[in-house]
Amino acid sequence: MVRAALEQGAQAHGFEADLWTLERVGAVVTRATGVVLSRASVWRLLTGRLGWSLQRPERRAVERDESEIARWIAHEWPRIKRGP
Repeated sequence: MVRAALEQGAQAHGFEADLWTLERVGAVVTRATGVVLSRASVWRLLTGRLGWSLQRPERRAVERDESEIARWIAHEWPRIKRGP
């Protein structure tokens, strides 16, 4: 029951971002089962019983320009690698 609730995503449970935190998972577990778990117990539930692992979103600059990065890798990096 808890796995099904978590697989719906955080936004399906009223959270603004679709990102799980221990506090959010604990709140969903409490709503679904009526059982209040500590953060440590939520962690053990996720990593032990459910087999989930810690994953963090990649941090990237807002100003990142993928086309400029591709151009640099294609043109500048070979020149730099070649040496003087």
